[in-house]
Amino acid sequence: MSDWSPAQYRKFAEERAQPIHDLLALVEPGRIGRAVDLGCGPGELTVVVADRTGASDIVGVDNSPAMLASAAEHIRAGVSFASGDLGVWTSKGDHDLVFANASLHWTADHPAVLARWTAALAPGGQLAVQVPANAYMPAHLLADEVARREPYCSAMGGDPPPDPVAANVLAPEEYAQLLYDLGFERQHVRLQVYPHVLPSTRHVVEWLRGTALTRFEKLLDPSLYTQFLAEYEGALLQRVGDHTPYFFPFRRVLLWGTLPR
Repeated sequence: MSDWSPAQYRKFAEERAQPIHDLLALVEPGRIGRAVDLGCGPGELTVVVADRTGASDIVGVDNSPAMLASAAEHIRAGVSFASGDLGVWTSKGDHDLVFANASLHWTADHPAVLARWTAALAPGGQLAVQVPANAYMPAHLLADEVARREPYCSAMGGDPPPDPVAANVLAPEEYAQLLYDLGFERQHVRLQVYPHVLPSTRHVVEWLRGTALTRFEKLLDPSLYTQFLAEYEGALLQRVGDHTPYFFPFRRVLLWGTLPR
């Protein structure tokens, strides 16, 4: 596996879309011309951002060819897509909105990344970002535990990739300090728990296959990855129980700020 799967990511699309609506509610409409959606994925939510903010020109940026191919169907006047690495993306003070929903956590050094994104904003520009903050949950901890078992650990070079949320995501108060240090005039930072109810415990595996488990899929051959998923599912059922339905609380940090005019 060398790329993201739009079809797998779209599973639980309704649940994944909830935070973007809350994030958009923080954005002040009315003066947004140029905007960017960093980590746009399959593109349908970029259109939602354009419609909700009234942005006249928005570019969805992603580094996945499969996601961009899927996003192409959403191209229209004022909405386009481009290949790019959100970790190094910047522009010269000409954007009214930099928007990133569930993508920043895939990059390291958030202070440096947010500084570059801030440099892309025009006076009065807005930054709106949402990141997951649930690395301590059983489903995520177990994924790392199983990845460190054999034969998976050796197949991944003896050092399985860490959970990007655990490695990269900061505490809410640290993001608030960053926004202040970067010169944002007003800000809103909060930790929010989304109370998802999945059909069963087993559906947690399908949820994570679209995001957190992709880092293992990229390194394991298909047959070994299938074995990994079965062992992971068994470990998860043993740890949290086989429930139908299953309550799956999901923590996320939402942050917004606006620069002075």
